[in-house]
Amino acid sequence: MTLTYATYLHLDELLKLQRPRSDPPEHDELLFIITHQVYELWFALLLHEFEKICQDFKSDNLFGAVATFKRTRTIMKTMVEQIDILETLTPMSFNSFRDRLETASGFQSVQFRELEFLLGYKREAMLQYHDPESPGYQRLVRRLNEPSVYDCFYDFLEQHGVTIPQTLRDRDIRLPAIADPVVEEGILHLYKTQPNMEILFELMTDFDEGYQEWRYRHIKLVERTIGSKRGTGGSLGVEFLKKSLFLPVFPDLWAIRHRL
Repeated sequence: MTLTYATYLHLDELLKLQRPRSDPPEHDELLFIITHQVYELWFALLLHEFEKICQDFKSDNLFGAVATFKRTRTIMKTMVEQIDILETLTPMSFNSFRDRLETASGFQSVQFRELEFLLGYKREAMLQYHDPESPGYQRLVRRLNEPSVYDCFYDFLEQHGVTIPQTLRDRDIRLPAIADPVVEEGILHLYKTQPNMEILFELMTDFDEGYQEWRYRHIKLVERTIGSKRGTGGSLGVEFLKKSLFLPVFPDLWAIRHRL
C-alpha cells in the first residue's frame, strides 16, 4: 500500500475515536471529547520530551536541553490557550451531558499523573485510584521509583561544579525536590559566569511558570463550570486541585530570583 497522509497518521482510526454518549446528541459533547483527547496527546509528547531532557542532563548536553526546553515551553503555552476553547463550553451546556460521564474524570488520567511524577510531584497515594492490574498502574509505579527531572538536573549541575549535598542524594526518591541553599549558590555562580547556563535556567523557569499557569487556568475552568461540586471521578473537585496550585517544578530557580 502506498503511504499517504491519511495512512501515516492513521486518520481513519483517529477520527472514529470521538464517540459522544448523549442521546439525543448534545452539540457540545464533541468539543469536550476532542479537547481532552488533544490534551492526552500533549501529555504523551511532554513525557517524550522530558525523558530526552533527563538524558540531556545526564550526558551534559546543554544545547540539547536548551532546544527541548524551548519546545516544552511552547507546548505549555498551547495547552494554556486550549483552555480558552474549553471555556466556550458553558456550565449549562456541560451539565446537559455531564451525567453521561458517570465515573469518568480527568482525575483518572494516567499520563498526567505520570507527568506529575516525572516532574517531581510524587504522591504514592494517587496509585489507589488506578487498577493495580492495569498497564497504567505499572507505569505510575515505575515513575514513582525512578529519578525525576530535577534529580537529573542535579546530575547536570554537578558536572558543572555545583555541590549537591549528600542529604539530597540520599533522600527518598519519592519525595519532592525542595530548595537548598548550597544548590542555590552554585546556580547563582553559573548564572553570573556562564551566559549559556542563564539561557537554560530562564527556559526552565519559563516552562515552570507556564505549568503553574496551566494549573491555575484549569482550576478556574473547573470552578466556573461545576463550582463546589465533587468531581465525577470521586475527587474533591476544585479543593483537591488547589492543593497543587503554584507548586514549582524547579524550586531552586525560584528561590534565587531576588538575588539575580
